Amino acid sequence: MRVLMLSDVYFPRINGVSTSIQTFRQRLPEHGIATTLVAPVYGGEGEGADDVIRIAGRAVPGDPEDRIMRWRDACRAVDRMPLDDYDAIHIQTPFLAHYLGVRLRRRTGLPTLVTYHTLFEDYLHHYAPWLPRAALRALARRLSCRQCNGVDAVIAPSTAMAGRLREYGVQSPVHVLPTGIPVAHYAKGSGARFRARHGLDPARPLALYVGRLAFEKNLHFLLDVAEHARGMGSDVCMLLAGDGPANAALRDAVKRRGLGGQVAFAGYLSRDDELPDCYAAADAFVFASKTETQGLVLLEAMAAGVPVVCLREMGVRDVVANCAAARTPPDDAPAFARALLDLLADPARGTVLADAARQHAAQWSDTAMAARLATLYRQLAPRSARAAHLPLQGKPLEG
Repeated sequence: MRVLMLSDVYFPRINGVSTSIQTFRQRLPEHGIATTLVAPVYGGEGEGADDVIRIAGRAVPGDPEDRIMRWRDACRAVDRMPLDDYDAIHIQTPFLAHYLGVRLRRRTGLPTLVTYHTLFEDYLHHYAPWLPRAALRALARRLSCRQCNGVDAVIAPSTAMAGRLREYGVQSPVHVLPTGIPVAHYAKGSGARFRARHGLDPARPLALYVGRLAFEKNLHFLLDVAEHARGMGSDVCMLLAGDGPANAALRDAVKRRGLGGQVAFAGYLSRDDELPDCYAAADAFVFASKTETQGLVLLEAMAAGVPVVCLREMGVRDVVANCAAARTPPDDAPAFARALLDLLADPARGTVLADAARQHAAQWSDTAMAARLATLYRQLAPRSARAAHLPLQGKPLEG
């Protein structure tokens, strides 16, 4: 079986969507599913792969990390593809890729599904603060509902996200299917090597955040936590690993608030070697996002044996449910700081909690989740349906 995936983002652009796409594509062949991905050209992706079709485009104004694919180039590229060889279309993002997928669906009759990765109603106001927040939320909800109702099925990475989509009025079937993680990959890091490389005291407690440095990640809350932890007499270091549009603002806030001794920045880290080492160096993982549709980084940390302290919001609820290695304090910086320091002082942290974290992460393996996605593809496009496909009709997409 072959699936055509369409996305407005992919590596080398590092975010949760890119990670999800890559994780599934690496494991789906084990379950008899081949994929081809259409994604933007960034300029730093190296030599192209046969199963990734790169489309030229332009930078997004005000966001140098992202690209907008050229519509005509995308249409020409898919026009040249043997579309009769495909069994389903999987749309990963709601921008140009979505509309390309919808037009392909109309042209081919192929079953089409969407993964709703991002909670846009709690996202847009960070990037258009001059517009009324209520209007942006209403716009995001209407657009999301219309897009999801225009396909055959929707994947939500958490039960909270599925519930939100139903609140929007989505009538298409919604399937809860998280992205899995390569558990073994994150269990092999060297914390001592990471600390030595980054000049971190090998004996100092380290609280780690990994992810985009973006405004919607609620990272200023973590700065509040670091300040309260200092006030409670702790020398814990808060390490922020990643990059993004809030980087400069966070660094300015750290300097302005005199937190240079408590907060450090690690920048982007290679997922192949640096990131496992980074997780292994941490004594606790901290996460304060309220808009996360899943929270893969929490599972990555737990796979490395690192317990977590997080706000119990949106998709994070699924990740930490029934997890002995997670602490979920209220949305209050002093309470969060106390929970973090209590965890760091827990003598069970190095053994019992580490084992509990690894056992919990093992339930979210990439192989298990890919098997579930393969099953969904086959339910939407059984092999008998492939034989019934009619020859392609109508004008090319570009037309």
